[in-house]
Amino acid sequence: MELILLIFVFVMAVFLGFELIQKVPSQLHTPLMSGSNAISGITIVGAMLASGAVEGELGKWLGFAALILATINVVGGYMVTDRMLGMFKKKGK
Repeated sequence: MELILLIFVFVMAVFLGFELIQKVPSQLHTPLMSGSNAISGITIVGAMLASGAVEGELGKWLGFAALILATINVVGGYMVTDRMLGMFKKKGK
């Protein structure tokens, strides 16, 4: 039963994330990403809890995949934010 719940949460997160990102205008994407990096850290904690709560091997692998994808999301968000802030620095400094 827990594995079904984990798969359901994963599918809903993929669907909702895809729908939300498509509806954000490109001018707002980078500022929203920089603001949501701290919130994305919660996803990492949730992925660790979900992978630890499941008994089966498949559930553990899905939790591990969620952990990897959430980490890529957070690191990528910080890299984009750093690049965005670098555009506002003066050239001489």
